[in-house]
Amino acid sequence: MHIQVLSSGSKGNCTLVRAGDVNLLIDAGLPLRELETRFESARFPAREIHHIALTHGHLDHARSSGSLAKRTGATLHLCERLMLNKSVEQAPIMQTLHVGTADQLRTPTQPLETDALELLPVLIPHDAVPTVAFRMEHKGRRAVYLTDMGEPTAAIASQLRDSHVLILEFNYDEEMLRKGPYPINLKKRVAGRGGHLSNKQAAEVLGHLAGPNLHTLVLAHLSEKNNTHGLALAAATTKLLELGMPHVEIIIASQDEVGRAIKV
Repeated sequence: MHIQVLSSGSKGNCTLVRAGDVNLLIDAGLPLRELETRFESARFPAREIHHIALTHGHLDHARSSGSLAKRTGATLHLCERLMLNKSVEQAPIMQTLHVGTADQLRTPTQPLETDALELLPVLIPHDAVPTVAFRMEHKGRRAVYLTDMGEPTAAIASQLRDSHVLILEFNYDEEMLRKGPYPINLKKRVAGRGGHLSNKQAAEVLGHLAGPNLHTLVLAHLSEKNNTHGLALAAATTKLLELGMPHVEIIIASQDEVGRAIKV
């Protein structure tokens, strides 16, 4: 299994997962033309997408999901409440995500006895209800995708811990947000239970999720106005050192550039 962040941030999010013959896109938050450009940069034909899975309905995650599903014939996986979202209305095939229950994703022609990509949605707090994180497993390898989480929640750890690759939101620095240009109501929203994880909160979540198998940590959804790469990296590095895990590679996901494909 390989996982590759195509875009991460408030302007649009999408991550490509390739597991055997199965190709999955987590979120499709870029405009369709830009999304196709990212596929080209990743040297991946968009027509080979088999599945699209949405974390939630905010535009920076769902924007092109319906139109991409229509263009590629991919199955769109989403929570039932999102099926009336305007972003998904063009999708020809939808399948309901059931929180806490794993789906077995295959290509349209794969026999049932072959290895599938297991996709488990886990409910997390955010002001777009419902919002889910994803745990993906294939041939004994596990990756976790967790962004847009309003507060650290230890209860989710039992379902998301012990991944080999963890993509985790490090959205804002608390001091930068406090002194920054956002209006007060937006600052309260970002820092509230329905908002995002600060660097400090993300480090706390990392403490719950990091296990002995973790080899790569991807810092995702960094705010352009309320965070810096250095601050997020320092928070993650400090926590990993506390955990006795200095060997874990840290990668910062980009809003503007396609990341490298990470072998899970």
